Amino acid sequence: MQLNPSRLRTARLRRMLTQEELARRAGTTEATVNRLENGLQRPRISTVRKLADVLGVPPDELIDWEGAESETEGEGHRGPAPEGA
Repeated sequence: MQLNPSRLRTARLRRMLTQEELARRAGTTEATVNRLENGLQRPRISTVRKLADVLGVPPDELIDWEGAESETEGEGHRGPAPEGA
């Protein structure tokens, strides 16, 4: 599961919330919201649920399922094999 940072930011701005206010209502820190919106941190599912609840959207709206699928496909695989391998 991967949070989509732009969807989180868009949902927050639609509700006219600051990062600080969203964090307070969701029971997390402003720094965490900032890192999530900038794609620097991966949230726990419980955090996604709290954020979605405060923002009035289903949790699925904040999740990038395409990115999550590609992470699990070929798990442990780090890219194409070098030529001649």
